[in-house]
Amino acid sequence: MGSVIFLAAMLIVAWFFVIRPQQRRVRAHQAVVSTLREGDDVMTTSGILGTIKKMDGDVLQLEVAPGIELRVVKGAIARQMEPEAGAQDADHDEKDAGTGAEAASAAEE
Repeated sequence: MGSVIFLAAMLIVAWFFVIRPQQRRVRAHQAVVSTLREGDDVMTTSGILGTIKKMDGDVLQLEVAPGIELRVVKGAIARQMEPEAGAQDADHDEKDAGTGAEAASAAEE
């Protein structure tokens, strides 16, 4: 009788620490895959970065470099890449630096 209770307790612990988190990861991945659209920047499970150019059912055409496209299955997409905030800040800093240099040269004259 005690071994049956122990076995049941072990199954509950295994479900709580192994099966349940795996189910969450699967649901999260399905949510990402279902929201994919043309033009999205994505990363595959193998780490390849690209932009979705065409979707045909479960097959995507992924542009990884100008003129280079790969055909991948939707399930191979690990995540969507978000626009980098650093790239936008760098553009903003360059514009500010240009304005500051122009203001400094105007002050010298």
